[in-house]
Amino acid sequence: MLLPFFAVVAGLVLLVWSADRFVDGAAATARHFGMPPLLIGMVIVGFGTSAPEMVVSALAALQGNPGIALGNAYGSNITNIALILGVTALLSPITFHSQVLRKELPILSGVTLFAGWQLWSGNITRIDAFLLLLLFSVLMGWTIKQGMQKKDDALGAEIEEQLHEQKQSLSNALFWLIAGLLLLIVSSRILVWGSVEIAHYFGVSDLIIGLTVVAIGTSLPELASSLLAVRKGEHDIALGNVLGSNLFNTLAVVGIAGVIHPMDVAPEVFLRDFVVMAVLTVSLFLIGYGLRGQGRINRLEGLLLLLSYVGYTYYLLTTAF
Repeated sequence: MLLPFFAVVAGLVLLVWSADRFVDGAAATARHFGMPPLLIGMVIVGFGTSAPEMVVSALAALQGNPGIALGNAYGSNITNIALILGVTALLSPITFHSQVLRKELPILSGVTLFAGWQLWSGNITRIDAFLLLLLFSVLMGWTIKQGMQKKDDALGAEIEEQLHEQKQSLSNALFWLIAGLLLLIVSSRILVWGSVEIAHYFGVSDLIIGLTVVAIGTSLPELASSLLAVRKGEHDIALGNVLGSNLFNTLAVVGIAGVIHPMDVAPEVFLRDFVVMAVLTVSLFLIGYGLRGQGRINRLEGLLLLLSYVGYTYYLLTTAF
């Protein structure tokens, strides 16, 4: 049993490191080819930090473990809002400056409701999965249009400053883009194998492992980049990471896994995990638009988000054994 534990720890460490290298390489490469900073922030950084979830869930589905794939996607969404934004806001209250990100909040809420409608039937068929990927393609088109047209935006300014600080040559950027992706695949295989072995040893479901250990591990890149961004006062990068990641997880990660391996959805996934994810998403929507002026996650709201994550995880673990 020591080997699977070591595989999970080693896989997570390598996963986080390789994801960071991959996103940096992708962002620098895009900048060399003239992509606008706002578009880099919305597509490369926002969605790129979900590369671990995508690779882990795809490999889990290929290996016949759809519970890990689904748990990873929804568990990561819960982790992103409750844990990452909760911890980040406790360190420094987060203010919503970017108008583009404010537009993404109702889109994320609508996508979450669409995912709930699919879960209600008790399974995710290949048709459901293709619909998710189709919606993701439409959303990507809108995102690219926004990134190309919107010249003056807080997120774009923050990304441009970050890219200036992390200048790389094109050859170096391409190297880390390719090497980061390859290491992502290797580390994901190690992580999935170790997680499945631990789940079987303790007699818990793949879903629980996906919602906890795997979800936290694949969300570490978002946590690291959000904490670093807020420390520099770049609040919109922290928010962009979470919003982009959650959109990617709900549509692309579940969609790709569902195309590979259609999934039966246990009742508790809808009644427990989806409900928690939906409540957190709606809460973020209300906070982002602000009932009294500009949207802001203060320290009290950050604490409430963090406590909700602790309570949810405690409930999962106490009912799993």
